[in-house]
Amino acid sequence: MNYNKKTIEDINPQGKRVLVRCDFNVKQDDAGNITDDKRIVAALPTIKYLIEKGARVILCSHLGRPKGEVNPKFTLAPVAKRLSEHLGIEVKMAADVIGESAKSLAASLADGEVMLIENVRFHKEEEKNDPAFAKELASLAELYVNDAFGTAHRAHASTAGVADYLPAVCGYLIGKEIGIMGEALSNPKRPFVAILGGAKVSDKLGVINNLLEKVDTLIIGGGMAYTFAKAKGGTIGTSLCEDDRLEYALDMIKKAEEKGVNFLLPTDTVAATEFAADAESKVVPTQAIPDGWMGLDIGPETIEKFSAAIKGAGTVIWNGPMGVFEFPKFAVGTESVCAAVAESGSISIVGGGDSAAAVKKLGFAKKMTHISTGGGASLEFLEGIALPGIACLEDK
Repeated sequence: MNYNKKTIEDINPQGKRVLVRCDFNVKQDDAGNITDDKRIVAALPTIKYLIEKGARVILCSHLGRPKGEVNPKFTLAPVAKRLSEHLGIEVKMAADVIGESAKSLAASLADGEVMLIENVRFHKEEEKNDPAFAKELASLAELYVNDAFGTAHRAHASTAGVADYLPAVCGYLIGKEIGIMGEALSNPKRPFVAILGGAKVSDKLGVINNLLEKVDTLIIGGGMAYTFAKAKGGTIGTSLCEDDRLEYALDMIKKAEEKGVNFLLPTDTVAATEFAADAESKVVPTQAIPDGWMGLDIGPETIEKFSAAIKGAGTVIWNGPMGVFEFPKFAVGTESVCAAVAESGSISIVGGGDSAAAVKKLGFAKKMTHISTGGGASLEFLEGIALPGIACLEDK
């Protein structure tokens, strides 16, 4: 996949209507008040640049899962209000997506003005990437900017379809994502260390396979480590395990050997009697977890081994926690790995989702080079899959 895409700085938006796909899928309380506006704030640099250049800005996004029907619960009106506060100008709100309201508002925009159309997922055609719907959406504007990395792995009308009808470039958010992650995958500063955690091997199959071609060290933690432990002939008690992936786990260990990749698995485990925050626990060898016990975190010896491997890294990519970090008692592994990455001085990239949440919760966000805004999108990116919302943009 070509990561060298045109950005908003490669176009002249002056006086043009520009359709910008943002990720305004923000958390709200039951009364519809926005409780976390990080995603709105993240979109501001792109919007401000376009305003300064005299563009007529038409914003669009999805919110929640309205399943193709108009549902007031999922209106973007609160987002327009919050955006207006951040920008210091009124963001006009259309009452529909491709109807009369959106079209007349778009037509009446002056240079430097901003509007927001209603939730694109109020139309079932959005997620189906229906060409007729995409064409109607595109007809609102003369240029298209995608700045929603979190949905770039979905081929929807507003993330990919509209690019068939308009010149398409990326905003600052997507530009940063593909710049930093693309560079790490294609030209990493070495040693290149990848840390993968989380529950399932099956979620990370493609990622492991792709990274084994690129990294010097691959570290495996979290629930998926027990599938590897069992594959190597260990006993894992009642720990998480995907029995249909045992053969695959052995193949990966063999592939790492052939490629000369340092493949690190936990050697000791914090095991517990049940999946609970206050469960009785003890440290045991990962290959010998007693019957009736389950592994919930990596042990102290493993923490030392993983931290040592991270210490001298040039580039680190981390995706997925090392244990059940929601329970403080079983968060020590994730916290320690997080600290090791933060202190390593490496180019450190944290995949979205749980790892991003852990980094923020533990207060290490400022010490990381980059925290991805997309969970599923960053995983597919690491897997080497072309993301539809990026592939559709014009190459430099």
